[in-house]
Amino acid sequence: MDKNVIQLENLTKTYFMGDTQVHALRGVTYTIKEGDFVAIMGPSGSGKSTLMNIIGCLDKPTTGRYLLDGEDVSKYDKNRLAETRNKKLGFVFQTFNLLSRTTALENTELPLLYSNVHGRERVKRAMASLENVGLKGREHHKTNQLSGGEQQRVAIARALLNNPALILADEPTGNLDSKTGDEIMNIFRRLNEEQKKTLVIITHDPDVGAQARRRIFIRDGLIVREENT
Repeated sequence: MDKNVIQLENLTKTYFMGDTQVHALRGVTYTIKEGDFVAIMGPSGSGKSTLMNIIGCLDKPTTGRYLLDGEDVSKYDKNRLAETRNKKLGFVFQTFNLLSRTTALENTELPLLYSNVHGRERVKRAMASLENVGLKGREHHKTNQLSGGEQQRVAIARALLNNPALILADEPTGNLDSKTGDEIMNIFRRLNEEQKKTLVIITHDPDVGAQARRRIFIRDGLIVREENT
């Protein structure tokens, strides 16, 4: 039986803007199992970004429970959430979030700088991760010498480095042309199908969402439907 990586139980999130309450999430319940590939979809203002921030341990729900890899992280303080992010999650962002003027290898190594992994082992693991995304031979190129697609591959290699329970990608093809975007989605599909990585992608692009195994659609802070491939 595949274990649950994500369990969301009646999550709500309420923001206060002056005297106005904004109900960004209104009671979201959902389970994502190990090896799943799920796209979270919805228009701007639907609540998908709020949900991503909670799944990514960047924010906490107002009410409800969130279990990540069996741990109830809903009540964690900021330090504990940061520790959980580093151990359990790999992030891929639309804007790549790489350090400029540093090499692909140095960017990929970053998650291990906060753990007790010595230099030689860090380099070995980062090189293997870059090879995994098709960047063998590009390890010592600086960020500004890489194309957008190559930069996103570095971001994926970095996300994989700690062997996270979940890879969370926010509009990962948003800054890429369609051909390069397809190449990036092929990497995600291969990681899911061949290496059984658990993936959650947040996107408004139906072509990107169509490549996931499951799609959940959010509107007005609620899951309104689900589709399976």
